[in-house]
Amino acid sequence: MNLKWVAEEIAHYLFPNLCSFCKIKLLPNEMGVCLQCLYKLPKTNNLDEPNNLSETLLAGRFPFERAASFALFTKEGLLQCLIHNLKYNNKPYIGELLGTLFGADLLGSNFIDTIDIIVPVPLHPKKQTIRGYNQAESFAQGISKATSIPVSTNELIRVVNNPTQTKRSKTERWKNVQGIFEVKNSDAFENKHVLLVDDVITTGSTLEACAIALLKCSNVRISVATIGVVL
Repeated sequence: MNLKWVAEEIAHYLFPNLCSFCKIKLLPNEMGVCLQCLYKLPKTNNLDEPNNLSETLLAGRFPFERAASFALFTKEGLLQCLIHNLKYNNKPYIGELLGTLFGADLLGSNFIDTIDIIVPVPLHPKKQTIRGYNQAESFAQGISKATSIPVSTNELIRVVNNPTQTKRSKTERWKNVQGIFEVKNSDAFENKHVLLVDDVITTGSTLEACAIALLKCSNVRISVATIGVVL
């Protein structure tokens, strides 16, 4: 009998991992979310759909090639619960799992045919130190794992530790993110098609602020991928 397997089973029995949403005991090969809940995720399935919900929300905010989101974000819904656990309950593996699943969908579309590099929306270093990780980066790493497209985490930076966007109006959200991002080395994105990655599209203000910084680079093109989009 494999002693490692026995030890893992005992640990799993004594300290069971529970699904972040339905709270049932996870199987040893499940990470953060049970398969039943993953199956119930309200996926958008709109990667090849022009003028999808994500593109409509971002239209006119900044020039972009394509935009898509993995699932619909609704108040008190399954995706909101998963993202809350991802951001605030020290569960970055949820982001990587969702990113890997979305990456598999991306491989089955023409969405990423010309993408050169994946860039997650950065956290301010102080906030990332407190949280321990960047939730957008964990999602980006999952997409990278599925697609083999590299991730850049050091060239687009957040230079202002702005307050949270939660509970702010559309106008307040935009004012809150003006000028908070910079590109350290414009050569890193010159002549490249960047996939800008974040957790949720609400008003698009944070993505727009990132895009404004990126668009200062010569001949850069931008597409957007997020875990969720507010319905």
